[in-house]
Order: sequence, then structure tokens, then C-alpha cells
Amino acid sequence: MRKVLLLSIAGMFVLTSCVSKKEHMALKEKYNESQDLLNSATVKLNSCLSDKAAAQARVETMKDQLADLRKANQDLIDTKGNLTTLTQKGAENLEKSLESLKEKDLKISRLQDALNKKDSVTLAIVSSLKKAVGIDDPDIEVNVEKGVVFISIADKLLFKSGSYTVTEEAKTVLGKVAKVINSKPNFEAMVEAHTDNVPYQKGVLLDNWDLSVKRATSVVRVLEELEVNPQQLVAAGRSYHVPLVENDTAENRAKNRRTRIVVMPKIDQFYEMIEEEMKNLSASN
Repeated sequence: MRKVLLLSIAGMFVLTSCVSKKEHMALKEKYNESQDLLNSATVKLNSCLSDKAAAQARVETMKDQLADLRKANQDLIDTKGNLTTLTQKGAENLEKSLESLKEKDLKISRLQDALNKKDSVTLAIVSSLKKAVGIDDPDIEVNVEKGVVFISIADKLLFKSGSYTVTEEAKTVLGKVAKVINSKPNFEAMVEAHTDNVPYQKGVLLDNWDLSVKRATSVVRVLEELEVNPQQLVAAGRSYHVPLVENDTAENRAKNRRTRIVVMPKIDQFYEMIEEEMKNLSASN
């Protein structure tokens, strides 16, 4: 062991003695240069590592952005699909609505045609009544209101003051009315009697209600005697509650004392007329 140690020490002296000072300085300079290069490389390496980390962070951010963009794109595709579906459903609903409107318009048109036909029949009745009753008489008025024929006869032609007995002269007028009613077996004739507002205090009748009803039934009985089908007749009293004008003068009260004969289709006959007309129109389309 001592021999080895001695040999090592001896070798060191030999080596030291073999390297000159000049060479030692050159080696030191190279060492310093290498150290500088190492330091510079370390700085660059650290910078590269920092840039790499920043680049990786940007890559992750871009990945997230890309994922968001892909999701947004898929959402747009889904929304487009939903909108397409909604548009299709909307178009179908609109088409159904238009079809429904067309059907309603057709029904309205058919109903209007039926009403026009009914009005035509009514106008024909008016023409017949005007010819039969004698419209030139100022105390007899024939007109149409809301598709119904009204024959208004002044009180003085039918009854004496305060009476509900039909005069003989009035039977001539009622005979003409009866003839027209008999020509329309599918129609009804409502006799509607009106009074003025002067209180009625004669005989067994209580008031103007009683008087108006008794006058209506009296006219109905005369029409029945003239062979009008009683199933077509209706008697109605209105007292003084539906005046034409104010009951403030003798002239106005005379206007309000009247009897109207309302000629109109029976309700069931009217609806049958409409249904038949609609069937005819449907068959022709």
C-alpha cells in the first residue's frame, strides 16, 4: 500500500513537471470558453423550454377553441335541422289552416246562397202580397224586414175604438191576405196586435195586454174562417210596448194602434231549405 501511494505521488510530480505554464494557461482559457458556451447553451435551453411551455399552452388553448368551434358548428347543424323541421311543420300547419279557411269559406258561400234563395222566395211573396192586398191603400203597408214579410194594417180598418170585433170591411182585406197565405202552405202567419198607451177599462178585459191579445185572436179566427190552415197561424199581443212613434199625440197614437201579419218560413222548413241547397251545391262541385 505504501508502495502504491509513493508511486502515485511520484507520478504527480512527474506530470506536474511535464505540463508547462503556457499549456496550463491555454487549457484554462479553453476551460473558461467551454464554461461560457455551457452557460450560453443553458440560457438558450431555458429560453427554449420557456418557449416550448408557452407554445404548449397556446396549443392547449387552440385545442379548446377548436373544441368550442366544433361544438358551435354542431349546434348550428342541429339548429338548422330543427329549423328545417319547424319550417316543414309550419308549412304543413299553414296548409291545413288554408284548407280549413277554404272549407269555411265554402260553407259560408253555400249558406249565403241558401239565404239568397230564401230572400228570393220572400221577395216573391212581397210581390204577391202587394198585388193581392192593394198597396195603394195608405192604411195598409207591406214591407220586408230582415227577410220577413210584414203586412201592417191600421187599427181603424179592423176594429172600432176599444173593440176587438173585426169589422165587415176588414174581412175583405183579410180575405186577400188569406188567399196569399193559402198559396204558401210551408209558411207561418203570425198575427201581432199593438195598442196605444191609453189605459183600457171596458168590459171584462183587464188592460191593453188583454185587448191586444183578443184582437190578435179575433183576426186569427177570421183567417181560419177564410180557410187558412190553423197550423200556420200564430196569435200574439204586444200591448203598447213596441210603439212606432211616441204616444204623445192623437195622430201618433193612431199610428201605434195597428195589427201586423208576419209571413215567414217555418223554422224547420227554413233549415231544410238551407240543407237542401247545401246538398245541391255540394253535388255540383
